[in-house]
Amino acid sequence: MAKLNYSIVVIEDDPLVNSTVKNILEAKYNRVMTYLYPAKAIDELHIISPDLILLDIFLGHENGLDILEQLRKQGYVMPVIMMTAFSDIKMAVRAMKLGAEDFIVKPLDLEQLEVSVEKALENYDLRRQVDILSEKLRKDQPNEIIGNSEGMKKAMEMAKIISSTDDTTVLILGETGTGKELMARYVHENSPRARGPFITINCGAIPRELAENELFGYERGAFTGATEKIKQGKFEQAQHGTIMFDEVGELSMDLQVKLLRVLQERKFFRLGGSKEISVDVRVIASTNRSLEKLIEDNKFREDLYYRLNVARVELPPLRDRDNDVMLLASSFIGAFNAKFGKKVTGFTPEAAEIIKSYRWKGNVRELANAIERIVLLENDELISKESFHFLKPIGSIQVVDNPTIELREGQHYLKIAKSGVPMGNVLKDLIIQTLKITNGNQIKASKLLEISRAKLRYRVEQLGINISGKQIT
Repeated sequence: MAKLNYSIVVIEDDPLVNSTVKNILEAKYNRVMTYLYPAKAIDELHIISPDLILLDIFLGHENGLDILEQLRKQGYVMPVIMMTAFSDIKMAVRAMKLGAEDFIVKPLDLEQLEVSVEKALENYDLRRQVDILSEKLRKDQPNEIIGNSEGMKKAMEMAKIISSTDDTTVLILGETGTGKELMARYVHENSPRARGPFITINCGAIPRELAENELFGYERGAFTGATEKIKQGKFEQAQHGTIMFDEVGELSMDLQVKLLRVLQERKFFRLGGSKEISVDVRVIASTNRSLEKLIEDNKFREDLYYRLNVARVELPPLRDRDNDVMLLASSFIGAFNAKFGKKVTGFTPEAAEIIKSYRWKGNVRELANAIERIVLLENDELISKESFHFLKPIGSIQVVDNPTIELREGQHYLKIAKSGVPMGNVLKDLIIQTLKITNGNQIKASKLLEISRAKLRYRVEQLGINISGKQIT
């Protein structure tokens, strides 16, 4: 049976007890370290980052309860199981008040010890899961990946394969708002690391002078104001879990070097520290930029690119996901109904047409924000086309008396009756005019309209446009 990926520290001044506990726990857990002297253990805790500590109460001239209190004041939150040869109610009460997970009396019942350790680790994992779920709830955004389009099917197939692995590095590509963090969370939550933390870093939002502190943490005296003994960075916070570098193309060159080293060696130094810290994390990177182009411009390291680009997931923009737009919009209605206590049931046909025809340059995020705004402000059961009045028009459409004016590049004109015109008719006329310009060549027409060929083909079929020979109607 494979060992569980946990690190356990035993602080006990009896060599025989140390050896016995180590032998028992090593049969089940990946890493067990024993210490005869508490000072040495405390000095190395920030390097080991254990998941659990077994701590004797009477350690020569030192008291384990005082050590426990010291650990909590320094910010260590891992479970601590106290061991003692003396059964004392007051001592047990103090241990629990200081945050001990359990209290075991010597001589140790080894079966009880194993059960206590297992329960403590399970509780620790549950607390971390609660923290992760709380973070999701704070975001108040739908967390389900929705999509039946070919592009999303391919992305999900790749994500499922990647999720079955433990530490394969992942690169997620996609425009802003396509759901890169959501996909990264999917990979994490369906992987063997699901019980560990998921930590995200927005590489473009961290000030350059604070970036190294943020990633690797620091030790006292590293710089002016560094008064804490230790400050864990994002890598340590992600121990046994996943760390995501969102918009990794924004990282400075010097931090790219440091990230490369962590990927290669799984070790790093805190700022101001002298001891290497081992880290067990999976790295997921995402970007909306072309890393290949950044490499050509000497703004991104080629060796880091190859380290990141082990498994690759490409998320299509919303404009290439014709079949998904209404599915997403409907799911957002459900989510924001629950959030705002509303009872919106759907869209009018005209509103649905706007949703399907709008370009959504901000992709899924822009669509979600639009539906959230409408559900919050509107009280009707059906969302109408008027609800989308705040959307920026696609291009600058002008109503003129003389539509035969010669057009310059990038200009277009539209003449409509005062009584209005159905959106479908406008779209049909636009596509027919474009196809006539390209002599029926749909590839060229899709480029002129700045939409995908698949979307153009969908519109041609939907609007009943006939392309046969030289006649386009």
